[in-house]
This record gives sequence, structure tokens and C-alpha cells, in this order.
Amino acid sequence: MVTVSPAAIAANSVILKLDGLTKQFEGQSSPAVDQVSFTLQKGDLLGLLGPSGCGKTTLLRLIAGFERPHSGTVELAGRPVCGEQVWLPPERRDVGVVFQDYALFPHLTVIDNVSFGLKTLARRGKLANPQIRAEAERAIALVGLTGLHKRFPHELSGGQQQRVALARAIAPRPSLILLDEPFSNLDVQVRLYLRQEVRDILKSVGASGVFVTHDQEEALSISDSLAVMRLGRIEQFGPPEEIYRRPRSRFVAGFVTQANFIAAERDLDVWQTLLGQFPIDDARSELQQGELMVRQEELTLQPDPAGGLVVRDRQFLGREYRYTLTTAQGDLLYARTDAHQRLDVGETVRGEVVIVQPPVFPRSI
Repeated sequence: MVTVSPAAIAANSVILKLDGLTKQFEGQSSPAVDQVSFTLQKGDLLGLLGPSGCGKTTLLRLIAGFERPHSGTVELAGRPVCGEQVWLPPERRDVGVVFQDYALFPHLTVIDNVSFGLKTLARRGKLANPQIRAEAERAIALVGLTGLHKRFPHELSGGQQQRVALARAIAPRPSLILLDEPFSNLDVQVRLYLRQEVRDILKSVGASGVFVTHDQEEALSISDSLAVMRLGRIEQFGPPEEIYRRPRSRFVAGFVTQANFIAAERDLDVWQTLLGQFPIDDARSELQQGELMVRQEELTLQPDPAGGLVVRDRQFLGREYRYTLTTAQGDLLYARTDAHQRLDVGETVRGEVVIVQPPVFPRSI
């Protein structure tokens, strides 16, 4: 196993570095992962977000060593693990992996599942045999499963099984934890609770992590850094707040923010839209036509018989309502308002944008 000392990791704040990583499967016309490069700082959690088929799981498998790239390099804690003349298999990369389906051994108890990787370390002389149980118990306690050592996976709930999978990944104290859609098989309430708990656990041990998700809210809520992927490439990389507030492309804006996009026509120094006029941003002054991005929470609604928008549907979400609105042209808009404002289905309303200069993107084809 490529084991990096804590002193070496402390001296190098970059825990993971990818440079030009590319993978194309046989029979595919385009790469599944195409020239991906980024760095991840020690102790950070990186979310790989994107639609199905964008390459995020393949990228995770390349980092883990389950797939070989056609080109590019991977460095872990300053050590090359994949490159032109270097290839280390998964068991020597010092990474822990948490799979979507947990991948627990059904015939082994909780303690034996968690001990599995530790026994591998012991066989390689990296851990003394008497330490195996102590380290396994430490990991089990860390994920809140003390007292369940002797249970088998089928005797546990889905959330408990996922905790066992996390404990098994954490127990050998790897440099990097990789999580492949770890919450997708769980009930909504369990998923909401466990995702924050997993973040807290990883932070408490100073672990660095990369996790795959297609859930925008999940990615925004638990990531330190976010990589939005499309067609094998990273469309935008940065803090979740920056990506949400300042998306660099129409795709990122639509996928991450789930915003409305409203046709805009240039008229001298303003954009003319069905929601009114907006000043033109100089950075996009060359555009004659565009799409104005208005997030759902940025569109306020007021009853108005001459408003031009009709409430088509209303969803009560507890702390807020989500409205579906029909425009005079038959297009759909969406708005989120506080729960104290209740509009009736079929009611005509006026929509107002609460920001002065919404972003404008080139009109999609």
C-alpha cells in the first residue's frame, strides 16, 4: 500500500491532483472522461455533480484505480499513482471506497466487515494483528454503531448498512475516501440526515473525500468544492456558493440552480423581456438575443388581473410554496415563495424579479 506519513501530507496541502485524465471506452464515439484536471486540498470534500452519463462515476473509478486511463496522471498526497510509467492497483492507492449498494459481505458480521481492510494491512506488515479489533471498534463507534458488532448486514437498516460501509472505508485511515452516490438507495429523511452526518464524520477525522451525486441540493450542502460535469468534461469547478451565484455557462446555470430562462431581446442598452426591462451587462453587450436567468426564489408574485401570468399548479413544501406559472405565450415559469403567501390555482398574478441585473446567457438552440 502506498502509505503517506502525516508529516508528508501536512507538508503538501494538495491531497489529490489530476492532470489531463482521459478515458474512452471501446465502441464509444467520445471519451467518457475528457482531459480532466483539478486539485483537491487536504481535508476538503469534493462533489462530482452532473446528469447521468456525464462521466462522474468513471472519473471516480479512475481515481480509485478500477479503470485505467488512456492518458493523464493522478497524484495522491504528492505521490504518482497513475501516469505514463506508473500504475498502482486500487489496493495500493491508500484510498477507501464507499459504494452505492454498500457492497458489504453478507456472511460477515459488522465487526468482520469493518476489519476486512485492516486484516489486509496486517498481512502487509502495516498494522499489528492485536490492533485490528481496536481499530475496527474505533471506526464502528465513529459512525454511531456501537453495540451492533455481531449483527449481520441483513439485520441492519439501509442507513446502518451505509454506516458500516463508511466505517470499513475509514478504518484503515486512508488518505482519500471515495463515495459513489452513497445516499441514493436511502429513504428521503434518512438521506437528509445521513449526508450531514457523513460530512461531520469525515471532517472529525480530517479525511479528504470525493463523492459522486446527481442531486444538486446534496452537492451544494456538503461539498467544500464542486465540479459540475458535462460530456466527460468539467464545466465549472469551485466553491458551491460561487457556482450557484455565478454560473459560467447556460448548462451550469440550468442544472445547478434550476432557474427560469426567459427570452430577452436587446433594445439599445436594455433587455426587453416578458417580466420587464433589465440593464445590459457590458460583459455580454455583443449579444442581440439572450436568455435571462431568474432563479425561482428571485421571482416574486402578486395578485393582479392584468399581470400576464396564471398559476397553473401549487405545491406546498412546508416552509414555502412552489408555483408553476403559465405565460401568455404558453411557456412555463417557476417561483418559490414563503408559506404565508398562498395563491390560488387559476389566479392571474404579476411577476417581479428581485435583482436588478440578472445574468444573461446566449440563447440555446
